[in-house]
Amino acid sequence: MFLPRWPIDRCFGTAARPDRPFVLATSAGGRRIVTALNDIAAAQGISAGMGLADAQALAPDVRVEEADFIADAAALTRLAAWCDRFSPWTAPCGADGIFLDVTGCAHLFGNEAGLAAQAVARLARQGIEARAAIADTLGAAWAKSRFGSSAALAIPPGATRQALADLPIEALRLDPETASLLVRLGLTRIGELYPLPRAALAARCGAGVTRRLDQALGLAAEPLSPLPPQPLRWSRRSFAEPIATPESIAAAVHELLQHLTRRLGEDGAGARRLDLALYRIDGRIERAGVGTAFPSRDTRHLWRLFEEKLPQIDPGLGIEDMVLTATSVDKLAAAQLDLQRDESAEGADLGALIDRLANRFGARAVARPVARESHIPERAVRFVAPLTEPRAATSWNAAKLRPVRLLPRPEPIEAIAPVPDDPPRQFRWRQRAHRIRAADGPERIAPEWWRQRAIEAIEESRDYYRVEDDEGQRFWLYRAGLYCPEIAPRWFLHGFFG
Repeated sequence: MFLPRWPIDRCFGTAARPDRPFVLATSAGGRRIVTALNDIAAAQGISAGMGLADAQALAPDVRVEEADFIADAAALTRLAAWCDRFSPWTAPCGADGIFLDVTGCAHLFGNEAGLAAQAVARLARQGIEARAAIADTLGAAWAKSRFGSSAALAIPPGATRQALADLPIEALRLDPETASLLVRLGLTRIGELYPLPRAALAARCGAGVTRRLDQALGLAAEPLSPLPPQPLRWSRRSFAEPIATPESIAAAVHELLQHLTRRLGEDGAGARRLDLALYRIDGRIERAGVGTAFPSRDTRHLWRLFEEKLPQIDPGLGIEDMVLTATSVDKLAAAQLDLQRDESAEGADLGALIDRLANRFGARAVARPVARESHIPERAVRFVAPLTEPRAATSWNAAKLRPVRLLPRPEPIEAIAPVPDDPPRQFRWRQRAHRIRAADGPERIAPEWWRQRAIEAIEESRDYYRVEDDEGQRFWLYRAGLYCPEIAPRWFLHGFFG
């Protein structure tokens, strides 16, 4: 599989792509060069390897970001591991491709063409452009995926020689110098190499040409070294007689937990996610799963999490098999226990509490707010996992008075203000009138001009006021946009104090 826009696709994924030229650049030889670009930039004449200054001359509005080759390679390795749904033998190929040995797998997808089409479609749903080709050899598949006429194709067995004949010399995976030499000699197509004597070709252009040609045609071996398989950590229990009582099910789950946590301890790992599958004699499968904030192999703690799930399991006429799998595992070093309580023990206790809350109410119901660099109040806070450290050391600005409760979205109100820049005398919110007796402001918050949508009407200046009504309730109001005599001011309620 060939990923022609891999660095760009990795940056954006399924998010909206820029509607203007976009390039990734890096420094090399004392100058900035383009390493990857989107289709809009390519349409304006920009190409990979071009100097950044030349690219900016062709497209003055080009957006430039720094290339990250390490992140690209790591993400490509993860994507190759994800491709094990199509073949158990996968491996990254260079910086923009993935090799898969699909021998014996094609029938699971209808045929080889169906496998290639499904792989391309599944990647497209992730926002990744891909071209797939299936052939008898790795070299032929590499060539057709990059230089073929279809995004997903399969070369019939035994037709490799004919399929490669019209492809350019570059499709043999030659270095640029050797490919340029062959072109200067008038050899521009792979088929033109077929009748040439191998010894003379190797003497004139190097042994690499004949080796790559033989590999593509299947005359020389080219083994594939797949990614090492991830160790599967699981524990299974089969029963001579089906079990159905809550006590017997609980005892079996506890036994599986003990066995699995011992194995995790031997590997120096802890579970972040455990999935339990109970196979009933009528063919149905009951499932239960738990997650943890910290990697854990504490049998007692994990059992308390599962204990709340077991009453929801319907054993039917009986359960004949149980499988407990650690689907997410992290390294967990051994810790020295101290006689006195220390910070690590407190962190473990907090993690256990969070696990129980998330297990009972759902993982999304437990989170903590952290500050984010933004002037806009609704974007100044984001919610993360309770024990996740924020990437940036952003601190709260205590000098700015903010409400205790902030509405998810500002709600429109009807307000009366005697002077355009003065706070309102009264306002109506949700069919209830509030007469204001005290107010403070305004505090102007301008739109974030560096955001693409800041120039749109939805991103306007806001004049905020802290007001208190006759009943002592305090609100956070704002007027949207700058004052304009021809347009009636629009007021919104955004939060509550106290």
